[in-house]
Amino acid sequence: MQKIAEKYVRMWPRRLLQIEEAEDSLRSELSRPGIYILYRDSTPYYVGKADNLYRRLCDHSDIDTMYGNFWNMFCAFVVGESEFRDQLEAILIAAMPTANRAHPKHFKRIHLSKALKRIYYEKYEAPKANS
Repeated sequence: MQKIAEKYVRMWPRRLLQIEEAEDSLRSELSRPGIYILYRDSTPYYVGKADNLYRRLCDHSDIDTMYGNFWNMFCAFVVGESEFRDQLEAILIAAMPTANRAHPKHFKRIHLSKALKRIYYEKYEAPKANS
């Protein structure tokens, strides 16, 4: 069975990308293709994919870029296969509403139908209102 992701980093501080002494180590670990999540504290802000995680994260960490001021932590997943990157990015976007309101491109959302909303309301919300 083929792995989707080979390695990952969890909740690393953005400022780490701006420390000159850390550059070689970060470049060694993250100069690979993958998916990344930018966070504002613990809130997902942006999900993206990159051919080179290190370079893309450094680009985003520039204060003058579109996302430069809006995040302070990141996660990253090393994902070699381009098709897996596309799918994983779409899954993460769908699973974690982000502040930039991105939408997945590779599949459609199933919306809660009126019938299911009514069933739910009658089962859980109406009894509360009658209490």
